[in-house]
Amino acid sequence: MSAIDFSDPSTIAALADALTAAGVDGLEISRPDGNLRIVVSKAGGAQISLTGNAQPAPATSVAVVKAAMAGHFYPLHPSDSNGTERLPRTVSSQDVIGFIRVGSVLLPIPAGRSGLLARRSVDPETLVGFGDPLFEIEPLS
Repeated sequence: MSAIDFSDPSTIAALADALTAAGVDGLEISRPDGNLRIVVSKAGGAQISLTGNAQPAPATSVAVVKAAMAGHFYPLHPSDSNGTERLPRTVSSQDVIGFIRVGSVLLPIPAGRSGLLARRSVDPETLVGFGDPLFEIEPLS
């Protein structure tokens, strides 16, 4: 199982949204490299503080596309007759950049954001778990 990156702004935002939706007042996570504290107030939304070495990544950092479920990873559709994966390449947020296969079902992996699909982190046909990093997408300047 992959460790959760509590310095990732999108992870922090998702946690804050989940806490707000669940009506929870707050959450504090302590780790050796720092602390994350989210306090939710109905009037002001969520207040987030990070201490220690765990600092949020810059907004222009590389985005990591992670597996949405466990299964075998394929960077191309198995019926793709060309069979050539082109990296790096420009992708839009709706582009399908790979697949997870579970039995006979193929789950498409959307890029989720526009940018330069720079690197694949997993070899084809590798068994991956939920949250495993699959690709890196760099922002376009």
